[in-house]
Order: sequence, then structure tokens, then C-alpha cells
Amino acid sequence: MTDSPEPAAHDNDAVTEVIHIGHGVAAPAPPSEPPSKRRFDWRPVYLIAPTMIVLAVVIVYPVIKAVILSFQRNPGVDEVTGRFVSGGFAGFDNYLLWLTGNCGTGRGSCPPGTLGADFWPAVGVTLLFTVTIVGFSTLLGLWMATIMGRSFVGRSLLRASVLIPWAIPTAVTAKLWYFIFAENGIANSLLGTDIAWMTDPWASRFAVIIADVWKTTPFMALLILAGLQMIPQDVYEAARVDGASAWQRFKSITLPLVKPALMVAVLFRTLDVLRIYDLPVILGGPSGSTPISTVAILTVADIRQNNLQSASALSTLIFLGIFAVAYVMVKFLGANAVRTQDEQRKGGDR
Repeated sequence: MTDSPEPAAHDNDAVTEVIHIGHGVAAPAPPSEPPSKRRFDWRPVYLIAPTMIVLAVVIVYPVIKAVILSFQRNPGVDEVTGRFVSGGFAGFDNYLLWLTGNCGTGRGSCPPGTLGADFWPAVGVTLLFTVTIVGFSTLLGLWMATIMGRSFVGRSLLRASVLIPWAIPTAVTAKLWYFIFAENGIANSLLGTDIAWMTDPWASRFAVIIADVWKTTPFMALLILAGLQMIPQDVYEAARVDGASAWQRFKSITLPLVKPALMVAVLFRTLDVLRIYDLPVILGGPSGSTPISTVAILTVADIRQNNLQSASALSTLIFLGIFAVAYVMVKFLGANAVRTQDEQRKGGDR
């Protein structure tokens, strides 16, 4: 009897591969397609496209239109020909009107009482409101949030009552404080004075600051309280065991850990006050020459005079200013809550 021929080498390899597969070793994956041949997944585009179209129509188009209008001349009577002109390309004349007070005959040629002459005073008033209102709102909001974060009887009632000023519409709030600061109002009756709160420059500005701080401090307290609720109580307990005082716990634990929420609240309030309009316009009037006129009031007053082109230039300047402030606060002052929390988490892991 002749011996059967031995199996070929490739048969042994096949048997070995089958044995390995049977023992649970995965078979080699088929070669993937090269990146150039992979099909693009359009599903995310279909989901995002409707929102992007709506944002483009509602936000992008008005911004672009305002920038285009800012380089056109306001319609009016041509001083040279004496004829009415509908406009035309004006270059940077509208921007020079606001930045240099150039009303056509050179720097500072805008007469007193005109909107061009009131621009820099309005900028100063706006910055004054921003610094004082945001500062007082932040301090009072942090104090209120610290109290509301404690456990005591009636805490829920206190939290609900604190939000009442913020829930009242701004127009109603302005009218309420208008009656308080009237000539024969509650403020003068309680203080025993006859201060002209609506016409005196510094008294009217102080009235706006008081009214806005009263209304918006609950908003700051709510945002800061949300940040305080995220701080673990174990950290405070460990600090108490180590003998840290209340001030040391506040300075070394509360402030560093609540900084993300605190800076976001400051950012929101800063951007809100930079475009403040309704409260001072109800208290002092829509004219751009009042002691409490802001840049937003100047913009609306210019629109009411049918100067859409120069008003567009002022709106563009306001947009650039607010964007610069937001960029500085997010980039350098830590008003990016997500990034700051990630950095703190990484630092804690180390």
C-alpha cells in the first residue's frame, strides 16, 4: 500500500487559519477604501442648513446691509447746487461725522446740540453706566447668591421674591422709578430735598444707575448662584477642619471656583449695558442732548431724522466696540466658562 501524499503547504496554512478563527481570533478586516473614494456624509449639512439659512437672513443680511449703507450719503439738500440729492457714495464721511464731529467743514464743525457733537459725551455716559452698573450688580449679586446658597427656612420664598425686579418689564420699571424720582416724588420726600433728578446731569445719571442696578442684580445673582451650586460641599468641610476662617474660605474656595459663572455673568451684563436704551430714554427723553443719552439713543434719534446712512455707521461702530469688549473679556479675562472649567478640571486631575 502506497502512502498517501502529504498535504501541500498552502493547505496547512488554510487549516491553521481556520483553527485560529475557531478559537475566536478575528479574521483580517477587508482593506478600507482610500480617503479619496469615501462618500461624504451630507446628513449633518441637511440638519444644520435650515438654521444657518434663518440666521443668515435674520442676522448676517442686516449687518451687511448696515455696513453698505454706512458708506453712502444721507439724502438731503446739496449745499453747492441747492438741489435735493438722494445719496451716493460718501466714503468714510459718516464715520468721521461721529468720530471727529465733522459735519462737512472740518473736524469739530458740528454745532452744539447736534447729534454729531453729542457722540463723545454719549460714549462717556455709556462707559460710566457700564462700569458702575456692572460693578454694583456684580457685588450685590455675589452677596445675594451667597445668602441664597445657604440652607435656611424660607430659602425658596427668598429666591422667588428676589427675581421679581428682574421679571418686571423694563418699561414698567423705568416708569416706576420715574415717579420715585419726580420733583415731588418719594425720593425727595424721604430725603427732604428738592433735587431735579430728571434734569440735573449727575443726579439723573445716578437715578439711571440705581434703577438699572435694582432691576438687573437678580439676574446676576441667579447666574452666580448656579455657579455656587456646582462647588462641592466637601471642599468647605475640609477647609473648616483645617481651621480656615469664613473669609479665607470665600477667598480661596468660593471666588476661584465660581469665577467661570461670575465672568459669564459680567460679560452678559457688560454687553447689555453697552447698548442700554429703554431705561434712560423713558427717564430722560429720546433727545440725544440729555445728560443720560447713550450711543443707542443717538442711533435711534438719527434714524428718526431719516438719516439711515449715518445711523448705520453709528450702529457699525457700536457693533465693533461691543465685539472688541466681548473678545477681550473672553480671551484675556476668563469669560469663557467652558474653557475655564476644562482648565480647572485638568488642574485638579494633576
